[in-house]
Amino acid sequence: MKTKLVECVPNFSEGRDSQKIKMITDAIARVSQVQLLGVEPGFDTNRTVVTFVGPPEAVEEAAFQAIKTAGEVIEMSAHSGAHPRMGATDVCPFVPVQGVTMQECAEIAKRVGARAGSELGLTVYLYEEAASAAHRKNLADVRRGEYEGLSKKLKDPAWAPDFGPTLFDSKRGATIMGAREFLIAYNINLNSTDKQHATELAFDLREKGRVARKGNIKPFYFRGVKQVYLENNFPCGDCDFVAKTYAEVSAHTKLTHQYDLNELLKANDVEPGKIGQNVYKSGKFKQCKAIGWYVSDYGRAQISINLTHYKVTPPHLVLEAARAMASERGLVVTGSEIVGLIPLDAMIGAGKFYLKRQGKSVGAPTGDVLKAAVTSLGLNDVAPFDIEKKVLGYQSVDAKALINMTVSSFADEVSRDTPAPGGGSIAALAGSLGAALASMVANLAQGKEGSESKDAALDQIAAKAQALKNQLMTGVDEDTQAFNAFMDAMRLPKNTPEEKSLRAAKMQEGLKVAIEVPWQTALSGFEVMKIAREAAVLGNPNTITDAGVGIQMGFSAVRGALWNVRVNLKDITDKSYFDTMAKKCEELLATAQSLLTEAGSFIDLRLGEMIAKKQKGPTG
Repeated sequence: MKTKLVECVPNFSEGRDSQKIKMITDAIARVSQVQLLGVEPGFDTNRTVVTFVGPPEAVEEAAFQAIKTAGEVIEMSAHSGAHPRMGATDVCPFVPVQGVTMQECAEIAKRVGARAGSELGLTVYLYEEAASAAHRKNLADVRRGEYEGLSKKLKDPAWAPDFGPTLFDSKRGATIMGAREFLIAYNINLNSTDKQHATELAFDLREKGRVARKGNIKPFYFRGVKQVYLENNFPCGDCDFVAKTYAEVSAHTKLTHQYDLNELLKANDVEPGKIGQNVYKSGKFKQCKAIGWYVSDYGRAQISINLTHYKVTPPHLVLEAARAMASERGLVVTGSEIVGLIPLDAMIGAGKFYLKRQGKSVGAPTGDVLKAAVTSLGLNDVAPFDIEKKVLGYQSVDAKALINMTVSSFADEVSRDTPAPGGGSIAALAGSLGAALASMVANLAQGKEGSESKDAALDQIAAKAQALKNQLMTGVDEDTQAFNAFMDAMRLPKNTPEEKSLRAAKMQEGLKVAIEVPWQTALSGFEVMKIAREAAVLGNPNTITDAGVGIQMGFSAVRGALWNVRVNLKDITDKSYFDTMAKKCEELLATAQSLLTEAGSFIDLRLGEMIAKKQKGPTG
């Protein structure tokens, strides 16, 4: 069972005093089982983004200790910085990572908030999935007015805090706490020192859009004349349509531009339909918040972006839009920056996006796809981008892992007088090599002259083969670990009837684990056979033997893994489990043998045709 993991990304209103920052991060690091993943201070923003992860209980305690320490060392009455903020610990979100639901993270936020309110006397607001009311869900709404407006805000019954006092705390301000989806803090760099240039692009990119203008709007939109609602004159901010009533223009934006005008205006603090109010045009991307600022450390302007749901709006699409908009204005995007961490699948998505644009196969090793993403996004522009530290979910191979050995060292390890690594690990390795061959055959054929009709299918083969390769490579070590778990059960004491009973039960559990791992290897091996068979048909004829070896290696994975299933299955005492697994093994083996025979005949036939054609030579 996978460990439950929660990520916490508190933002502290201190980015210049390294000693104070260290005191806060030390408070986090002292909590057992918590892993501190990132500490990213910003001088101009005077703000530090900290990222840590761990089991729910540990993260909960670490967050409380960090909030407590920040309140002690930060003086908000003397704070200034480019980033919006409300308190010493400005915002503290909890994010589900593994084995944890969003609701569980919301409950963590509520418990930490309640404790901070009662034990620390801190004013706390809840937001996003932990919000106590609809108008408190959006972080920007809760933080509106910032620290300077907090005293007035606390007097408004609609903004009474969720926890803690309603009296203004000039030293610590207030903390906003909640649960949310993974947020990517993403900055896009410009070849400009003008903050207005970054703001210009930010307003076009963000969901809440900007004030609509007319006249001198090209190349810079902000130079145009603002539009306002007048009597019998309600313009659409996104096109030339002008309605006589607000209801009419609202219906138009929904039908023509697919957005709710009421929601857009409210997001910009505008009363819908009021005469004299500014007209607004919608932004390009949903789940995207953005502002512009100048960063003296880099000597350039940046578009500072929060992608609140990267699966809706991924960073590479925002970057491409920014590049196009910048070019229209005579500006250049020099690169971009990830603040904190970015999920592996977001980086994989970006890498594949750019590989496709280049006409390259997306079925490349994970490391190659990530390098394509880093290069294409320009993530090394202002600071080095460390994939292993910045990409959440990307795990480098343990130095002690079997798959990290050289080929000769691994062969030596197998040959020693130890039962593991054994046949199960070798079966998994054979399958992974078969998948690698299938990917190679597909990649060699894809993107070549005359391959256009096959490129999409070849791309799918290569991508699936890479996934199978990674899965089976993991199985090399998992098979050894599964066997070791069974051996640990065998070593349990057996001096009393109770100990014997516990030992027998643990051994049966260990046997089922030792069966499940090679069973999954066998299933994956069969998938390798199928994908290599497809590659044999669509690939370059000169690589048909490579595909054939891939099929054979896939079958070795199936055959070898099933032998490992059966040798452990013989000691299972659960008859129902035994019968079910025995039948599944029999059926899979028969299907795999049939495919092996058919594929072998196909390849031999093709080879025969190729040899005959070569022997015959050219005709004239």
